[in-house]
Amino acid sequence: MAELTVNGKRVQFEAEPDTPLLWVLREQLSLTGTKYGCGVAQCGACTVHIDGAPVRSCVMPASALTPAQKITTIEGLAPNASHPLQKAWDALDVPQCGFCQSGMLMAAAALLKAKPRPTDADIDAAMSNICRCGTYNRVRAAIHLAAGQVQRKQIPIVIEGGQA
Repeated sequence: MAELTVNGKRVQFEAEPDTPLLWVLREQLSLTGTKYGCGVAQCGACTVHIDGAPVRSCVMPASALTPAQKITTIEGLAPNASHPLQKAWDALDVPQCGFCQSGMLMAAAALLKAKPRPTDADIDAAMSNICRCGTYNRVRAAIHLAAGQVQRKQIPIVIEGGQA
């Protein structure tokens, strides 16, 4: 039986060596917040953190990881939805269909950890996730809000009916 550390807990699972981490998370560990989008690491719906770095879990074999590595899924970002990004996502109604949003949040969390006050260029470089609904402007605004830049009027945010 294989072991990993997921969301701060040591877990055991059985899977073939080439099984992607995504399917271990979803099917073996019942952590279904991480989504399957493309299966080729292009869309980002499957983004999780491994030792704090964003990783596309659909192409990462679970067997390539060790229990010493810390895997964080959307469920482990802040179980009570208290992460500043989750609050900003809610405040700005970022999700439309919501399918890509867990991956977006995980990519954004890694960005803010690396660059607490990201510029638009930093956000563009870090946020390579695909959103079929086109919520990119709201994602950008929410990242700035979570970074605390909106309160200081450093950037304008357009919300239906005017600016914030």
